[in-house]
Amino acid sequence: MNDLIEALQIFLKYGNPTYPTHCEHDVMWISEIAPKDVSAEDKERLDQLGFFVSEHDNCFKSYKFGSA
Repeated sequence: MNDLIEALQIFLKYGNPTYPTHCEHDVMWISEIAPKDVSAEDKERLDQLGFFVSEHDNCFKSYKFGSA
C-alpha cells in the first residue's frame, strides 16, 4: 500500500485530474498525467514503485496495482 500512496503523491505533483485511474485487464492506468511532463528522477522512482510509461498510450501503467 505504501508504494501505491507514494506513487500517487508523485503523480499529484504533475496534476490533479478528476478521474486519475482506470483498471482494466489487470492493469492500472494513470490518465491525464503526460509522461513528457514528469522528471526523469520521478519516472525512475515510479518505475521502482511499479509504474512505467506505456510506449503506445502516452500514459503510465502498472501491472502491480491492477484489478487482479
